[in-house]
Amino acid sequence: MAGAGDDSHLQNDVVSVHCINDSLGDDELRAVLSILGDDKDKEVFGLVCKRWLRIQSTERKKLCARAGPHMLRRIAARFTRLHELDLSQSVSRSFYPGVTDSDLSVIATAFSCLRILNLQNCKGITDNGLAAIGSSLSSLQSLDVSYCRKITDKGLSAVAEGCHDLRTLHLAGCRFVSDSLMKALSENCHNVEQIGLQGCTNISNSGLSVLVEGCRRIKHLDINKCINIGDIGISSVSEACSLTLMTLKLLDCYKVGDDSILSLANHCKNLETLVIGGCRNISDESMKSLAASCSNSLRKLRMDWCLNITDSSLDCIISKCRELEVLDIGCCEELTDAAFQQLGSDNFMLGMKILKVSNCPKITVEGIKKLMKSCKFLEYLDVRSCPLITKAGCEEAGIQFPESCKINFTGSLSEPDVLL
Repeated sequence: MAGAGDDSHLQNDVVSVHCINDSLGDDELRAVLSILGDDKDKEVFGLVCKRWLRIQSTERKKLCARAGPHMLRRIAARFTRLHELDLSQSVSRSFYPGVTDSDLSVIATAFSCLRILNLQNCKGITDNGLAAIGSSLSSLQSLDVSYCRKITDKGLSAVAEGCHDLRTLHLAGCRFVSDSLMKALSENCHNVEQIGLQGCTNISNSGLSVLVEGCRRIKHLDINKCINIGDIGISSVSEACSLTLMTLKLLDCYKVGDDSILSLANHCKNLETLVIGGCRNISDESMKSLAASCSNSLRKLRMDWCLNITDSSLDCIISKCRELEVLDIGCCEELTDAAFQQLGSDNFMLGMKILKVSNCPKITVEGIKKLMKSCKFLEYLDVRSCPLITKAGCEEAGIQFPESCKINFTGSLSEPDVLL
């Protein structure tokens, strides 16, 4: 039989168990949370206990939600350090009115640390809601109100006047925006780096020129379908933002011509992305100058429907712009296989990943064969509506496409949207 001495021995072997919450303070737990890089791991962190959930909530920086005023107040009380709030709606599943001016009033007063606010497709908001944002969220750096069709210069100017550190502003489809807002941004938001004005047809050359008088750090400018902007406005941008401009989108800006491209060539040596699709007044002369000036920087070029472009400028672009990854020359009807005459040798390799040559009736299988010898990294090739390029013709010519390359012969494949 075991004696009393044995009981004492068992008691000495008992290991004391301490709860981790007794050993780690809030600061230590925050340090652990900061190490977790994956969002899923951070969510699991909050499932341990109520204390860990509270810490996870207070440290959360980003949230995507669908909520009315009452729920927004509860969210603000829980996520006290939120920097990014996404209330956007998709085009296919948007509900009306969605976010309202009342919601924006709650956001303005309850989310004092907010830096990024996405309201894309929130069709119910008006200038009153934006005025509340401008009056209270002075630290706001990014605002997306694309396709919020009720807002005007008045509400957006209130944001510009109250949010001096604004860096990014997306206004695609805001048809009431005009030159007046450009003036407000120029006077108040000198740190703007990215502006999306797609389809803002009331903006003119004058407005764009005024904008860059005060906003000289613009890196990305999207003025697709701004049909009242021409060479004067683009030249103002290229001169004022020569050191910073990296992306310029001018889709269907039919007043843009060679003067704009020559100005970009003269001033913007760091240009990486250029969209000039539908700019039918642009010709070989200016594109050759651009290729020479941006040979080390240009990576994405869309120039479909530039009907004056011929083999000489495309040959220059391909030979000089060795960093080019995406090229769209669709509907450039004058292009022939001669544009690819320098290709085909082992010493001439391109880093091209996406190439669109749809609706180019003079390009043949021989041109594609030369391209494939120099484009070993191609991921997508669009040859739709090219009568001299067929799948059977490519097979007969023995063309070897990269293993991972998708070839769109008939339109059955979805298109990459890298240059939209």
